[in-house]
Amino acid sequence: MKILVTGVAGQLGHDVMNELDKRNIEGIGTDLAPAYSGAEDNSAVTKMPYFSLDITDKAAVSELINKVRPDAIIHCAAWTAVDLAEDEDKKEKVFAINEGGTRNIAEAAKSVDAKMLYISTDYVFDGQGEKPWDPDCKDYRPLNVYGESKLAGEKAVSGILDKFFIVRIAWVFGQNGKNFVKTMLNVGKSHDEVRVVCDQMGTPTYTLDLSRLLADMIVTDKYGYYHATNEGGFISWYDFTKEIYKVAGLKTKVTPVTTAEYGLSKAARPFNSRLDKSKLKEAGFEPLPTWQDALLRYIPLISE
Repeated sequence: MKILVTGVAGQLGHDVMNELDKRNIEGIGTDLAPAYSGAEDNSAVTKMPYFSLDITDKAAVSELINKVRPDAIIHCAAWTAVDLAEDEDKKEKVFAINEGGTRNIAEAAKSVDAKMLYISTDYVFDGQGEKPWDPDCKDYRPLNVYGESKLAGEKAVSGILDKFFIVRIAWVFGQNGKNFVKTMLNVGKSHDEVRVVCDQMGTPTYTLDLSRLLADMIVTDKYGYYHATNEGGFISWYDFTKEIYKVAGLKTKVTPVTTAEYGLSKAARPFNSRLDKSKLKEAGFEPLPTWQDALLRYIPLISE
């Protein structure tokens, strides 16, 4: 089987390529840079075929996918800078990547009869209430530009393809690139106290664990919408930070504040990012380990 992976310089794409390599599945990586730029480990990303690709260039996307003719595409590339997306001069670019680029990938996938897995987000929902969001729920109403653009990408995929997976994730952290865990560790080492939001609820997603699920999923025909985060229960960013410092052995004081009190974010965030993951088990997929276990494995890895 041959699988094209977009966004391999990012957290998830990097881990997906490594997971495919472990399974002896042929992976082909793409990203915007002329050459792979990411974690300088002895990873599969540096050994497997790599192509520079601007997913907003429809002709380039079509040419590459028709040349490579993959059996499947795992589409990890995206604009993910949530606050920056709110800038008026960035909105067009955000949609060009998250909607237009995704549409280009989907259309090219259809032309070679490849299945497609699109990575989406909890931000497609309005984050109200306390009930976990069902993956097949269509009551979207995103609160910010990023969420709107990712929802537009979902609709492009589902409107063009029959053989698709849409996998929504949340609170992502991995080895390659920036994330909340790395930020809080850096802040904790230089501050005696940090203020962290306590009224936004969800569950973290470790890209290493997620990549295993995606590799399991892409070889099946169990198409549809899924939610995938680590197990371990629903928490706040405040709870998450406390556990990060506990695992790292930091004594930094963590003070809970409401979103209103914190007041630094340009983009509105959902209060309820609880995702119902029961459909994974129903489809026969193995759930991810707990987020607590993920942190125990992750923090030593990035602290070496």
